[in-house]
Formats: sequence, structure tokens, C-alpha cells
Amino acid sequence: MNQQRLLERFLQYVQIDSTAVEESGNYPSSPGQIEIGKLLVEQMKTMGIADAVQDQWGIVYGTVKGNLPDAPVVAFNSHVDTSPETTGKDVKPNVIEKFDGQDVCLSGDPTKIISTASCPELAEAKGKTIITTDGTTLLGGDDKAGVAIIMEVANYLIEHPEIERGDVRIFFTCDEEIGHGVDHVDLEKVNATVCYNFDGGGQGDIDEETFSADMAVITFTGVNTHPAYGKDKMINANRAVGHFLAALPSELSPECTDGRDGFLHPYVLDGGVAESTLKVLIRDFDTSKLKEHATVLEQAATLVESKCPGIQVNMEIVQQYRNMADGLVNEPRAVDFAVEAHQALGRSFKRTIVRGGTDGSRLTELGLPTPNLSSGQHNIHSPLEWACLDEMIAAGEVGIEIVKRWAKA
Repeated sequence: MNQQRLLERFLQYVQIDSTAVEESGNYPSSPGQIEIGKLLVEQMKTMGIADAVQDQWGIVYGTVKGNLPDAPVVAFNSHVDTSPETTGKDVKPNVIEKFDGQDVCLSGDPTKIISTASCPELAEAKGKTIITTDGTTLLGGDDKAGVAIIMEVANYLIEHPEIERGDVRIFFTCDEEIGHGVDHVDLEKVNATVCYNFDGGGQGDIDEETFSADMAVITFTGVNTHPAYGKDKMINANRAVGHFLAALPSELSPECTDGRDGFLHPYVLDGGVAESTLKVLIRDFDTSKLKEHATVLEQAATLVESKCPGIQVNMEIVQQYRNMADGLVNEPRAVDFAVEAHQALGRSFKRTIVRGGTDGSRLTELGLPTPNLSSGQHNIHSPLEWACLDEMIAAGEVGIEIVKRWAKA
């Protein structure tokens, strides 16, 4: 693997503002995602990927041709957008070689410090090359680290035609950070037996389970009047929301759950006296429990209508994604070969669960088994974000080993 080439690409990608914009209404939601996609197509064509293309949705596809026509097709995926939780404009990456393992004071904002106390893996990066922000933006390692890794894997395979392999399909999605990464993926174009999503933290993680997820959109309808004359007339939707939130069991909140616990998470509230809308995330590893959690919301809604006469509460459940484990059981080699790849390299690994979702969750649900792999990310969605170049190289090496295993399948 060419470490310098991977680093240069990563630095180029993170300096393109491709922040997802939830309220945009467009797909992709920001022009920077189109910009980085065009760059990726140019770079893919330069390295010899003749069919590289960016479709009308901004999604990039390409094929590294194999030398075993009957071998299964392996796909690699990551997303080009970055989280709207912290700005991705004017990113100024800071490369630290032979890192000393100590706290890092960020140059653009001295109050921002990446500390070993809050991020123990920072000390473990001693002697390696890390890339940080300047403290005023995120870095964008989520998931431009994955993009850079996949591009280097593709380049390496092209430079090493002696490696036995089937076709390797690569594709880069948009708007993953706002829940729309797979909305327009053409699975017939991907046409793969298995896919690996490089969108995980650190090194050596093989994510084989995610939450199953629904979202409840709950609308409270009241009656607004001038507050000076509100007696016996006003029915305040905001107060009804307060009663609803108070009725939710605290033990089902994210603040009180971990491991394999599910939760109910009220995360968006918008409205006024006449009408207020609350969005609640419903999460659990056991897909069947989503209905149980929704019942808790329904019971809270019934309680509110009894406590607040005249209030109308309507609830819509929107399906979001499903636990990838539900689909991976149909293709156990997807995880098995990832395990074997780490073992062949003499690397430690962990088969892990994700208290969230990935593009792999939806891809697996749609029929393309897609576990998630580490890509050297740390402190994501934050101005304290950093990435480890050595871990990115390690991830690429795992990808190469996975390709070799599928060639023999």
C-alpha cells in the first residue's frame, strides 16, 4: 500500500466541503458532494478504471477488473458526505508524524484539546501518523477516510495484476449522515455477491450487528388564542408535549442505556401553541422490540389526551433501517472472510455491535450483505476529530486480503 498517496488523497478530500444539509430537499443535499464525486471519477479513470461514472444522484461507481471471471464480485463502499453536526467548510487538516502520544492542542482554537484522558486511543497512536483538525471544523474522516482507503485499495489492485481476484466493484454514496445514503443506489449496477462498508472507528473492528431503527413523528394539535383571553379557550400543544415527555420511562432513554439495550430518544421538537411536532428515534437490536417501544409511545399519547382535554395526538411510525445481523445470517462468509483476513495479517480484531446504523444496514436489508469495517476514525462529528494514517493503511490491507479470500470461494 502506498502510504503517501493515501495521505495525499485523504487531505485533498477533507478540504472539499461536502457537509450534508438535512433541510435541503435535494439529493445530494449539498454541491460539495457532486464536486468530490467528480474528482473521484477523474482519479479512477486516471488509475485505469474505464467504467468510472457519477450518476444523476451523485453516486460514483467503478470496477477494478478481475482475472477470475467465475469468482464472486466483491464490492467496497463508503460515503462522501460529512456530518452537519459540525461545519466541514474550510477544513485545515494538521498532519502529525511520529506522534508523541500526548494531548494535542489544536492550532485554530487553543481551547480545543484532544486529550488522552477523554480519548484513550490517542495514546495508543504514539509513533504513528495522525491527522487532526485545527479545532474550528470537523475533519471529515467520517467517511473520507473510507473513501481514501478504497481508492488506495483499487490503485493497489490495478498495480498488482498478479493478485487473483474476481471483479471488485467500488461505489461511493451521498447523504449517509442524514439517513439517505442508500436511497438511490442501483444494486443491479453494483451486481455483487457481498459488500464491505469502510465506515468504522479505529482498527480491527468487524461490525456485524447494528440497531434496527424506526422514527416516530408525533403531532400534537391544540387551539391557540391570545394569552390574555386564553381561559377555557386555549389548548396548548407545547404543554401537551411536556406531559408526553414526562410519561416516557427514563430507563428507555439513551442516557440510561448501553450495550444491547434499546432506547426511545426524543430529538427534534418544533412548533407552537396550536401545533407541535416531536420526533422520537426508536432503536433496538431485536427488531421485534420496535413494536413494543412504539406501544410505549402510544400509551403516553393516550395519557396526554386524558390529561389535556381537547388535545389531539397523532403518531406516524417511519421505518428507517434494520439490524444487519438479520441479513448477514444468509451469507456467513461475509464476516468469516473478514475474520480470516485479519488472521492472515496477524492482526487482532473484534466482532462488534454498533449502537447506530450504517449504509451497510440498508444494503444488507436490500439483499447485499454488507458488514462494516474500521477505517481509522476517532472523535467523529466533532472539532476534536482525528484520524490515524497507519490504521487507514491497515484497513486497506484487510480489504486486499478479503478480495483474495473471495477469489477462492
